[in-house]
Amino acid sequence: MTPFFPDVPKIEYGGPKSKNPLEFKWYNPDEVVGDKSMKEQLRFSVVYWHTFCNNLSDPFGVGTALRPWDDGSSSVANAQRRVRVAFEFFEKLGVPFYAFHDRDVAPEGRTIKESHANLDEVVKVLKDEQARTKVKLLWGTANLFSNPRYMHGAATSPNFDVFAFAAAQVKKAMEVTMDLGGAGYTFWGGREGYSTLLNTDMKREMDHLGQFLTMAVNYKKQIGFQGQFYIEPKPREPTKHQYDSDAAACLNFLRTYNLLPHFKLNLETNHATLAGHEMMHEMEVAIGAGALGSIDANTGDPLLGWDTDQFPTSVYLTTQCMLCILNMGGFTTGGVNFDAKVRRESFEPIDLFHAHIGGMDAFARGLKTAQAILGDGRLADFLKSRYESWDAEPGRRVEAGQSSFSDLEAYILPKGDASRNVSGRQEMLENLINEFL
Repeated sequence: MTPFFPDVPKIEYGGPKSKNPLEFKWYNPDEVVGDKSMKEQLRFSVVYWHTFCNNLSDPFGVGTALRPWDDGSSSVANAQRRVRVAFEFFEKLGVPFYAFHDRDVAPEGRTIKESHANLDEVVKVLKDEQARTKVKLLWGTANLFSNPRYMHGAATSPNFDVFAFAAAQVKKAMEVTMDLGGAGYTFWGGREGYSTLLNTDMKREMDHLGQFLTMAVNYKKQIGFQGQFYIEPKPREPTKHQYDSDAAACLNFLRTYNLLPHFKLNLETNHATLAGHEMMHEMEVAIGAGALGSIDANTGDPLLGWDTDQFPTSVYLTTQCMLCILNMGGFTTGGVNFDAKVRRESFEPIDLFHAHIGGMDAFARGLKTAQAILGDGRLADFLKSRYESWDAEPGRRVEAGQSSFSDLEAYILPKGDASRNVSGRQEMLENLINEFL
């Protein structure tokens, strides 16, 4: 078969001194970092939507992307050809996983029955290409936000028929994900929120969303799907407020509807920024609840207040991400998924390789830096010493739920006052991190 990227060889590791833009400088998949290879630690995944379906249009202009393999049609044949393009890309880049929405890989039909049939035809090619390349599906999902029927939301729509349509669409997407051996399934509430509370019964909409996800859990058990369920937080855009606004809101929602045992979070850096958080904050919130499952690797532009989905290049950012992941023991289900797109001005096919190579190198450096920081021990030692007063008997009793206000009053009265605080040493710790960069 004629290659779709004839001028691009398989991307190899060239080392930090390489000047070849089509070589990895830091990502060496077989290099062991900690107790696993880089490939196992990072579990890189390429997204289907931004990489192969995004024409790089924006609100001010039509698409600029040059994609010679795409005839611009919504035919099944064009979708099947795009699958072969994607897997040549995955194979040359050397990633073990990919992720998709149902409407990325197959065109929507005039009816849901026709849409199901289109998806089935494309899945045949996906299965063939997975078998040929050994690239696996990290997670699948359903696009419940692009079609005008979802203008008021999907699971939170005031129109019951839309709710039912969304359920049927998710049912099929779950079946396809299972058929393809997907390691997980993600729910992203693109329009599950509101633009004004004047026309919104928030309690009722959230109850409907809780019922929708409960039905998904029940169907997962019914079909025997073993993959992990994820929810991906985002505070706004396209709605003013989305119900899955950040990690804490998602966890609260899951606890309210008794869904926490069935879900983990898939966190994205750019969404954390829109929520007014750092990615490390969102990750620590999820880790504290035992609910961090996977991450979408991207970043935003600090001068633009919207979801730019740029490729990550900051080693400081990737080091923070990998410190969190290594501290929790590494991934067990998810991975580092590049939910990122090239810039509108980077319109040639080769730019897709440059962008992913840079992101993979940034995370490889972050992984090695984080492992070195953990091996050094000073950061962990400082954190332990900062809370050492809690390790004595009175503190341990409080943490175990075995103390009362009266007990604490009896403890502090003889002292007369609290002991003197010690410095948080923020600047010293920031300097420590910079030692490794």
